[in-house]
Amino acid sequence: MRNIKLIVEYDGTNYAGWQRQNNVITIQQRVEEAVEIVTGNFSEVTGSSRTDAGVHAKGFVCNFYTESKIPSSNFKKALNSFLPEDIVIINSKEVDEKFHSRFDSLGKRYIYTIVTGAERPAIGRNYVYYFHRNLDMEKMKEASKYFLGTHDFSAFKKTGSSVKTSVRTIKELQIVKEEKTIKFSIVGDGFLYNMVRIIVGTLLEVGVGRFSPEYIVDIIKSKDRSKAGKSVPASGLCLEEVYY
Repeated sequence: MRNIKLIVEYDGTNYAGWQRQNNVITIQQRVEEAVEIVTGNFSEVTGSSRTDAGVHAKGFVCNFYTESKIPSSNFKKALNSFLPEDIVIINSKEVDEKFHSRFDSLGKRYIYTIVTGAERPAIGRNYVYYFHRNLDMEKMKEASKYFLGTHDFSAFKKTGSSVKTSVRTIKELQIVKEEKTIKFSIVGDGFLYNMVRIIVGTLLEVGVGRFSPEYIVDIIKSKDRSKAGKSVPASGLCLEEVYY
């Protein structure tokens, strides 16, 4: 049995996230359908994370097992022939049989993009969050430092989500502004459900003056979701890279 690793780029606008679900179309479903056509057999495709509906990816990692004799590098072209235009395999290779795209991951980088200004954008609107209010960049950068390190991020996960532990480590959080575009780059060993979107929403509250930068410490300590900011829309979020 061979283990094939794929790196996938996709526009999540028209999908209900990565994970296969009943009565909705997902990225996993489309990739599994393509694999079945190419290999002649159904194979479950294991993803590195469960991106939400509307979230995009440039470097999503997944893997599947097959007895197909197709050269591993040829899977990319073969699968792309049967995938829709908004899902593209950018790399395929054979890996050790024990490799697991989710459990072997050491971390991920997400980028959240905001566009500011007097008017909302028409072109590219599916890849950004339009935020019309003025933001204090220096205060947001100051506040971002309080997220770094290992903490219980219970206050930054969607209410009702169940996990064994809410402890995660944020290794990097950078905020860069270029003209009307602001990018939040976040690297962590793992992320809770909606965690990145809630962190960005909380930093926006700092940016508009509702929260002080130091208040981030109190929110983390409280472990109370109601203390943090709103979860910003999925459209601005993109999984950039998965680390192994």
